[in-house]
Amino acid sequence: MNASATDLAPHLTPRLEGMSEAKRDVLLRCHDYLMPNRVETWLGAGVPLVIGRREGYRIWDVDGRELLDLHLNGGTYNLGHRHPELVAALREGLETLDVGNHHFPSPVRAELAEKLAALTPGDLHYSVFAPSGSEANDIAIKSVRHATGRRKLVCLDAGFHGCSGLSGAAGKDDTARFFHSDYPDEFTRVPFGDLAAMEKALAGGDVAGVLMETIPATQGFPMPAPDYLPGVKALCERHGALYVADEVQTGLGRTGRLWGVESFGVRPDVLITGKGLSGGLYPVSAVVMSREVGAWLAERGWGYVSTFGGAELGCHLASRVLDLCSREEVLASVRRISDALGKGLEEIRERRPFLRGVRRRGLVMGLETAHPMGGVRLSQALYRNGVWAMFAGFDLSVLQFKPGLLVDEAFCDELLGRLDAALAEIEGGAAS
Repeated sequence: MNASATDLAPHLTPRLEGMSEAKRDVLLRCHDYLMPNRVETWLGAGVPLVIGRREGYRIWDVDGRELLDLHLNGGTYNLGHRHPELVAALREGLETLDVGNHHFPSPVRAELAEKLAALTPGDLHYSVFAPSGSEANDIAIKSVRHATGRRKLVCLDAGFHGCSGLSGAAGKDDTARFFHSDYPDEFTRVPFGDLAAMEKALAGGDVAGVLMETIPATQGFPMPAPDYLPGVKALCERHGALYVADEVQTGLGRTGRLWGVESFGVRPDVLITGKGLSGGLYPVSAVVMSREVGAWLAERGWGYVSTFGGAELGCHLASRVLDLCSREEVLASVRRISDALGKGLEEIRERRPFLRGVRRRGLVMGLETAHPMGGVRLSQALYRNGVWAMFAGFDLSVLQFKPGLLVDEAFCDELLGRLDAALAEIEGGAAS
């Protein structure tokens, strides 16, 4: 560098006081070369986090400060950071595998696809692998368009499906509009939970598919009424549209079932998984489709190509992830821990009026607060008390609260204690 980092961003200097030289250097270089707006936003929020060591459900700042990880990067670390069995699987794979060649058959790709067909609900059969959930949503949209011969998609106005081309235009499309990449004539948005609005959107008989997060994550996990998702599926069948379940955040055991839609008795035509499928160690996502929706794979084998989609190391690892997440003892533990946390959260809610409500399905949780910016304020207070949990981007009054699948009761007790302390701090140190 020809100039010092502080010379390049002098307005940040006051916010970097008290940090180690190593941490300041990382923040300033990232500001200069990588993510200026993000660095300034986090510094302004009092969250100057630079993650160093990570293990299980704990992360350490490069300056050595420990945090319980309740963000899990959207569920990427469902099984914890650097799960020993998955690290061993990755090392094992490196003995014989690399990315592979996406043009040709592969034993590890075949194994993962066969497992997904066996473990997903209904008659889902074909899989297509991609490097990210965003790209997987793109593939799903193109697949239902081909299968139906229709272009229109119906999405939730509270939905988020990624920031790539088609995925960015689906759901809430503020970012797509920013880049002039929205398609308002092709994507219709309806309110979450409103079956009448869904029926109106589908009534024209020109919709290829309904793309839905099972429980919308970026909206703070509002819980669907028991009849909502089955009602949407019935409307799809009535009007010739296909049901696409985005399970990137709610799948792989988080609800206490392997897939969130199973909790509501819905059999989708397409299911999308990602994030946690990677084990937090190698990027991989999947679109799992019925034979009818995936028929294009028999017609145009190169209809989707990606050098890194279905990388052999990623598929080898994802196969182990599926084995872990589908174990009945793991799913039973999710349900047990959910009940224990639910009881503890309710006890805290009765004493702390800032915590207004708890949304919960398994370990998919959102904490409702009594302030329009309460999710942000609670995220900041938790950070000061040794927990990292992210506010809901589309509803800043809500905090996403995402324990990992393998947490134990001691972790939960520690977490609840730190949450109580954070709420006491917000409420001005009210007595416990």
